[in-house]
Amino acid sequence: MVSGIRQMVESKNLVSEFDRIAHEHAAKPAVFWGEDEISYGSIQAKSARLARHLLDQGVQAGDRVGIWMKNRPEFIVALYGIMRAGGVAVPVNNFLKPDEVSFIASDAGFKACVSEEGMKDGLAIVGEANPAMVKVFVESIESLPEATMMGSDRKSDELAVIIYTSGTTGKPKGAMLSHGNLLHNVASCRDVLAVVEGDRFALLLPMFHSFMLCVCIVLPLSVGATIVLVKSLHPPKNIIQEIVIRKATILPCIPQLFRTLAANPPGIELPLRLCVSGAAPLPAEILKEFGDRLGIPLLEGYGLSEASPVVSMNPIDGKWKPGSIGIPIPGVEVKIVDDAGKELPAEEAGELCVRGGNVMQGYWNKPEATASTIKEDWLYTGDVARKDSDGYIYITDRKKDMLLVNGINVYPREIEEVLYSFEGVKEAAVVGQKDKRRGELPVAFVSLNEGVTIEPEKIVDYVRGKMADYKVPRKVFVLDALPKNATGKILKTDLRNRPEVQV
Repeated sequence: MVSGIRQMVESKNLVSEFDRIAHEHAAKPAVFWGEDEISYGSIQAKSARLARHLLDQGVQAGDRVGIWMKNRPEFIVALYGIMRAGGVAVPVNNFLKPDEVSFIASDAGFKACVSEEGMKDGLAIVGEANPAMVKVFVESIESLPEATMMGSDRKSDELAVIIYTSGTTGKPKGAMLSHGNLLHNVASCRDVLAVVEGDRFALLLPMFHSFMLCVCIVLPLSVGATIVLVKSLHPPKNIIQEIVIRKATILPCIPQLFRTLAANPPGIELPLRLCVSGAAPLPAEILKEFGDRLGIPLLEGYGLSEASPVVSMNPIDGKWKPGSIGIPIPGVEVKIVDDAGKELPAEEAGELCVRGGNVMQGYWNKPEATASTIKEDWLYTGDVARKDSDGYIYITDRKKDMLLVNGINVYPREIEEVLYSFEGVKEAAVVGQKDKRRGELPVAFVSLNEGVTIEPEKIVDYVRGKMADYKVPRKVFVLDALPKNATGKILKTDLRNRPEVQV
């Protein structure tokens, strides 16, 4: 399989791979969107129009172009249009507020940003902070002139996508993924999931997420499969209806939604042949509930944006071990090391490290962060794990302080910086509170300057105006002082154990 991966990515890029499929299946639906059926040929033609427009606007090979929009078919047009023009696509979290997007646009140096009319006001704010950035709205693509089909001469080792992931410093870092990185991961996932042209991938999660980008967009469009892009997740019966009507066969999603599907009304048979759980740990109770109720294989996997993103998965044919993230996918190596970098034997816990063609080129404009994360071709994930005697991997702890809210990484430091900017706040700390529906929710503790009185609700409202809603603390608790050790470091373990968090 490794040699097959090498053959797939050699001298190829994501555009040429898509064009090969589009040429063979021009009339076939690439995307179902409500009642609409959008063909491979249509996406190819529209991406060519957008590419021509971006080139006319001055976008050159290697320029970074943002994609800031909600889930819609035009996201795919923008992705391939940007790459067709030789640009580097930068998908942006559509839940972020303009100030947060402005940082990413500035850090990546956006030459342009493709968005939608509904986000026009926010994009205007981002544009004020980045005046040289060209603004393009997807609604205008239909009015663009027909364009001669152009391919892409980008090589497999050249940059294709930058995925911004939060860091412990509170500022997002851009993981640089090449065409080869993504094609490598796609080839591995195609083999592991036994994907064929007749498969239909149900896409529910945000398209900017690296899990969806690779497994639910690039993978199906690289093999001639179809994407069932679910238009609305609420109420949950909409999800079931779309899956049934469009005969979806593969569902990559997060644990909380599998619990929802397990409550599917009796008498409705789901056409799914396979489900993949990622982006957050899969509780054993959900795995059992889903299996008992539906009998559909539910495989837990593991990945991170820096690895394009899939690293491991429980195999379709073989043992499924509850609580395990499975075994490495083809072409990927995994080892567990101690603090000195020495590989550990089975059952001993240490840092999980990854090596393979899927490992990112590094962090954008952050050589020091890159050097501390990639050592001798090994990606140090920061996750603590162990392997059993069969080689199955178990995550025993997560990156320090990181929360997973609906499968999206949230770093307390980023929220704490906003809390510290509220006048009168002396100390701030954010920890996670378990939540059955969302996985975790941020909870904040603050102490105030002497003589200051602040209603906690006002602090919550302040943060809501500065950050994406999923980052906003569920509650803010005001203490006289936060617990600290002898060196003055705030003891978050003590805060996590407080009754307010355990509720």
